Amino acid sequence: MKRCIFYVFVLMAISACSETRKLSRTKPAFAPNIVVAHRGAFKKNKLPENSIASLQEAIRLGCTGSEFDVRMTADDSLVINHDPNYFSLPIEKTNYAALLTHTLSNGEKIPTLREYILAGINNNNRTRLVCEIKPSEISKERGQRIAEKVLALVKELRAAPMITYISFDYDMLKHMAALQPGTPMQYLDGNKTPEELKADGISGADYHYSVFKAHPDWIKRAKQNNIRLNAWTVNDAETMDWLIAEGFDFITTNEPELLLERAPQAPSAKGWKLVWNDEFDYRGLPDSSKWGYDVGGHGWGNHELQYYTKGDTNNVIVKNGRLTITAMRKQEGANSWTSTRLISKNKGDWQYGRIEVKAKLPDGRGMWPAIWMLPTDWAYGDWPASGEIDMMENVGFKPDSVYFSVHTKSFNHMIGTQKTRGISLPDNRTAYHVYAIEWDKDRIQFFCDDVQVHQFANTGKGFAEWPFDKRFHLLLNIAVGGDWGGQMGVDERLITGAMEVEYVRVYVNGEW
Repeated sequence: MKRCIFYVFVLMAISACSETRKLSRTKPAFAPNIVVAHRGAFKKNKLPENSIASLQEAIRLGCTGSEFDVRMTADDSLVINHDPNYFSLPIEKTNYAALLTHTLSNGEKIPTLREYILAGINNNNRTRLVCEIKPSEISKERGQRIAEKVLALVKELRAAPMITYISFDYDMLKHMAALQPGTPMQYLDGNKTPEELKADGISGADYHYSVFKAHPDWIKRAKQNNIRLNAWTVNDAETMDWLIAEGFDFITTNEPELLLERAPQAPSAKGWKLVWNDEFDYRGLPDSSKWGYDVGGHGWGNHELQYYTKGDTNNVIVKNGRLTITAMRKQEGANSWTSTRLISKNKGDWQYGRIEVKAKLPDGRGMWPAIWMLPTDWAYGDWPASGEIDMMENVGFKPDSVYFSVHTKSFNHMIGTQKTRGISLPDNRTAYHVYAIEWDKDRIQFFCDDVQVHQFANTGKGFAEWPFDKRFHLLLNIAVGGDWGGQMGVDERLITGAMEVEYVRVYVNGEW
């Protein structure tokens, strides 16, 4: 009998050693991207959110993180579910066995935290497990007990190197930081400054992206304080691109495939650094620290019909996440139309860089919208000697075309030698397109939606052909009529025309 008992103990010891070896972790080599799959990668393949299948898909995709939500049942079982109810059963007031009477859409039962972590660390050291501990709806104390149980289980499974914690419960995170200083954790609610997070031992700000747009200075301050930056839940390409440009450490998304595709294509991935931008996430007139106005109605050298106003909300307004410039049939002195011509200011001029504007153009014969650049210092003399860069022009009598041009002393439309190219873009009035240039000492490349459409090279023959070695600033405007825009007249039925701009972004590289 004693010999049998001895063999049992030996077998138990061998089993324990085997389990220890299985759970021992090498240092993770997390995937070098910023993609955190929100509740796993569930959407494309129609998997249940927070399922082990969606976790495994995030790992298969190579996401740097996969987020999931932890709650605790009435009998203290830790389970994975986002909502407080599971098939109408309140999780905190229901025993685990009762939850098992329902299954997820793919046949899985509701995962326990143990099962989820084991699935997440099995043959995986590239996708971190981003563990959101949900606040308890019963009490703060119960929430802290949940956090303690989570920490204990992670320690038991030797999974700590794979885990980052997030929560809306700030006191819970502070409690965890006190129990295990240095544990990676990020706060979700968006009401704490980077300095407050650092003081309380919380290493990351994982806020809804609108918080960072409302407090853009927090981005810089977070970096200064070594606070990691994450944003949730980002599902559109435009916001992804902005966060990538701002140098975020992570982006949490329901569209991990899209973000994995866009991140390597972003300007920052090609060495460009964002130095000036306006995302137009405010209301009212354009930000006066970034934009000024050209004012007047003297035809601007092209016999145009509009009077450019200053700060008139009839002609320029920011709302609903976009800038709108409106040309309006309205008498202003000798001019029969009013409009706006915005100019970038206060560090809004550059010598070399990538400048991009996402815009939708006005409709109507006689409209002449432009996104363009003029010299700040006019070092080589008046126009055209000091140059002009037209990132995009459109004339209403050729509505389906957009044009990309440069003007210099040797190459300009007054003598019919301007260097220009037009392309067909039939939906330019109904859809937003990104118009951009990449400009260095050797060439200016023109892009529409990241497709190169035109190029002007430095001939090396002096300023008459290449005055583009000086500072230039940006202009956004709608002209009406004029020598080109009015070649076919102005539609008498036309009352207004509007150009809408979603963002302006300027990048530089190491040469600037």
